[in-house]
Amino acid sequence: MKAAARLPAQRWREGALEAQADELLAEEVPVALCYNGIAHAVMLASPLDLEDFALGFSLGERIVRAARDIHDIEIEESCEGIAIEMRIAAGAMARLKEGRRARLGRTGCGLCGVESLGWFAQAAVHDTGAGAQPALRIDPAALHRAMAALGTRQRLHQATGAVHAAGWAAPDGELLCVREDVGRHNALDKLVGALARSGMDAGAGFALVTSRASYEMVQKAARAGMPLLAAISAPTAMAVRLADQAGLTLAGFVREGRHVLYSHPQRVAADLAATNREDCLAGID
Repeated sequence: MKAAARLPAQRWREGALEAQADELLAEEVPVALCYNGIAHAVMLASPLDLEDFALGFSLGERIVRAARDIHDIEIEESCEGIAIEMRIAAGAMARLKEGRRARLGRTGCGLCGVESLGWFAQAAVHDTGAGAQPALRIDPAALHRAMAALGTRQRLHQATGAVHAAGWAAPDGELLCVREDVGRHNALDKLVGALARSGMDAGAGFALVTSRASYEMVQKAARAGMPLLAAISAPTAMAVRLADQAGLTLAGFVREGRHVLYSHPQRVAADLAATNREDCLAGID
């Protein structure tokens, strides 16, 4: 399935019809995530890098603990959308079923699976591995070098203007991996999955996103073991609080030579030499 399609449109400027032409538009497709024959979730996503998406989503939702817990991935297309069928380890399936039972009977809440607000407040930080983030150090110039490179690597966005990107860079700012999707969460899931499939250490570099930094984005980055998340736009207050508690450096408004550090600023300081770059380079396309 193609990630974009051409559809007829009218271009207007200053009240006058300028042109009638086909416009290239990003596809938004229902993607069902199924585990051992059981449908778990349906997400709207860009139909590309779907194996990365499946793995990244599974890791982020703590359905699996490592890439090896997914034994097989099959992608099936139909007129209704795409189904990703995953065969997972018995232990992972048991955790999934237990989580599904915990959600039964609760509706109208975006924080699926929590039993109370108090439980959420305690578990949210614990689930990120709070305080365990690697001791990365980067120069501010590396942060901006990577964000500038991310803008040039967004091929689908350049063609359609309608998708987000998530990237991963070495400590010196070299951008090593990029994934795109109509959803910002999906783009980050795809990035996490791509790193895991390649056997990469997510803590040996840092992540960048072309969106705001919401609570969920910080949670996904922290759960993946990423020490730093840089966003081109602002974070939410809840995201900053979680980043601080999880030991993650959160940078916002990373653009045009400026940035704002909201948590654990010690990881971004001038005149620091990039380290462990060799560890970052292996296995990423």
